[in-house]
Amino acid sequence: MKAKRNPNIKLSVDLLLEICSLMMQSGANTKRVVDTINRFAEALHLESHALISHKSIIMTLLDKETHYTYTVVTQIPAYHANFWIVSEISISSWKALDRNWDYDEIKSRVEQIKNTNTYPFILILGAVSLADAGFANLFGGDYKNMLIAFIATLGGMLSVKLANSFHINAYIRTYFAAFVASAIAGLGVIFNYGLHPEIALATSVLFLVPGLALVNSFNDFLNNHILNGMVRFINGFLLVLSIGLGIISTMLLFNLNTL
Repeated sequence: MKAKRNPNIKLSVDLLLEICSLMMQSGANTKRVVDTINRFAEALHLESHALISHKSIIMTLLDKETHYTYTVVTQIPAYHANFWIVSEISISSWKALDRNWDYDEIKSRVEQIKNTNTYPFILILGAVSLADAGFANLFGGDYKNMLIAFIATLGGMLSVKLANSFHINAYIRTYFAAFVASAIAGLGVIFNYGLHPEIALATSVLFLVPGLALVNSFNDFLNNHILNGMVRFINGFLLVLSIGLGIISTMLLFNLNTL
């Protein structure tokens, strides 16, 4: 006997795909995404099966009552880490399960999360630059070294912003940002500005370190999401390589032998 189609299952799979894609691009590990989607699906009285890769998602929903299935494929947009989104969606999935949210309630909450204003770029720029300046002090630099690290990070982040506006490849963008940041810090080494100018050079590129990709890769490995773990590890490795090449370019340009 042919299964009767549930008219809401298409809306549900589109919503769950949107949630899955949003979590992936915001920096969630694969297991957390799968667990969150399963909770939302359970709240909607559906069974979810998803194949999640680094760039696309294949999702099948099964209606537990009619046994009707619906499968959809979508692409994951460009990654942009936002832990607040990951946390809020995860929390919402537990609420949806405990309070028996329906489709409209889940959709409304997801839209609310998506439309919440993020921190302005100028605030992020200042906070990250101060963080790198703090690292310079933590590793033994004085206030002059902190100032150089702050300016270098500022320049590096502005170069990332500029590169993003031209849709430049992520690895080239990282290389360019590392070169700009280390070049600014390299001037401090040339002019011997501060107690340990080489510390400012070393910390000026820390904002580019792909910690999220590397941590998620090992998390995926441990949870048997081997393919995503490999992709994330290789992506993190290539980003680290781009950072290293940017610093090496600065050292060759200025003939520095401090590191």
